[in-house]
Amino acid sequence: MTSTPQPPPAHDIVGIGFGPSNVSLAIGLREQRERAAADPAVPAISGVFHERQERFGWHRGMLLDDATMQVSFLKDLVTTRNPASDFSFLCYLSSVGRLHDFINHKTLFPLRTEFHDYLAWCAGRVADQVRYSSEVVAVEPVRDSAGRVAQLDVVARSADGSLERSRGRNLVFAPGLSPRLPDGVAEGARVWHSEYLLHRLGELDPGAAPRRFVVVGAGQSAAEAADHLYRRFPGAEVNAVFSRYGYSPSDDSPFANRIFDPEAADTYFDSSPEVRAEIMDYHRNTNYSVVDPDLIDALYRASYQDKVNGVERLRLHNTSRVAGVNERPDGVTVTVEHLPSGKQTPIDADYVVFATGYRPGDPRDLLGDLAGHVVTDPQGRPAVERDYRLATSDELTCGIYLQGGTEHTHGISSSLLSNVAVRVGRILDAVAARLPHAPAVPAQR
Repeated sequence: MTSTPQPPPAHDIVGIGFGPSNVSLAIGLREQRERAAADPAVPAISGVFHERQERFGWHRGMLLDDATMQVSFLKDLVTTRNPASDFSFLCYLSSVGRLHDFINHKTLFPLRTEFHDYLAWCAGRVADQVRYSSEVVAVEPVRDSAGRVAQLDVVARSADGSLERSRGRNLVFAPGLSPRLPDGVAEGARVWHSEYLLHRLGELDPGAAPRRFVVVGAGQSAAEAADHLYRRFPGAEVNAVFSRYGYSPSDDSPFANRIFDPEAADTYFDSSPEVRAEIMDYHRNTNYSVVDPDLIDALYRASYQDKVNGVERLRLHNTSRVAGVNERPDGVTVTVEHLPSGKQTPIDADYVVFATGYRPGDPRDLLGDLAGHVVTDPQGRPAVERDYRLATSDELTCGIYLQGGTEHTHGISSSLLSNVAVRVGRILDAVAARLPHAPAVPAQR
């Protein structure tokens, strides 16, 4: 007699992606279970995460040695949700023996490489909840006796090509951001996105001496890329192309920074579409296409010194755009158009770096036929509730939550670290409020 295959046990949460947002969620799950062990009134919540990378990594290609964070270390993965957590950045510093050194440094903004090490330290401590080298390829419905979608099976492909399933009462999507290139531009051997800058530079021959770079973009990543290339290759010319008159400074003033407070997400969510657009326009200069003022000063100083010394290595093509890119085996020609005059100038370079931003992942890409159950707004974007749960039809009763991709509903901090810890608390509370009475499955690798 052939036995019937048993379905996989259902976790309370199955997470897709294991970047900072879902690492923070894994920490929250661990702390929730620790509280549940001490207090029967607190529900234990089980979870498992799938990550396609073979280990934790966060924008590794832009971990420049001297680049600092643009967000305070107090907005780490836990502090604003649980200030007593031993997963805080300060606890990390203590564990590596640098707490007093950092205090003496008198800064709120650690090196990016250091903060990445903190994130990896956190990820390592909750590694029992994540399956690395596990790329999610599909999400399939699991229906109850009434025909409603009560659970979801996440199908993931392992490194050896085999498929595995994780069943969840709730999904949490944290797909991160995908590099964005302008229309008509394709990445190639000599055409890079800034996301992969250090990786691409590391692939160059040790004795390589590029003559000329072009860096496209007006934001922090573009300015950092131009500065890094200028200093790393003292014999090379760096051409910076952007449509503005100059690099614009980011607004880091205390009142403007309130746009990143948790309460600002409430205000944004409760506003009309017209008011949301106004808020975004007013405060776009806190994050988009803006540069740290100290870096602007450093680049201007370098440009001025070049002029004094008669060797202009840092060339700024302002009020300009890239009108064409022609990659060849031995180089790349970038056609730069001066917007006021319309004059086009070809620049022959060794490499061009596009620091042209990112686009958020869309959970509907993985949902297949289930995407039809997702409610959309008049612009065709997913409708999202205040607790970051996708609005769906009544036929789908399980929860699908988003960590990222909610800027249109929750405001400018949705893709940033600022509110990660608070957002995780919201999601955990929402999941706990809908838990069935059945005991939860312990977390498994």
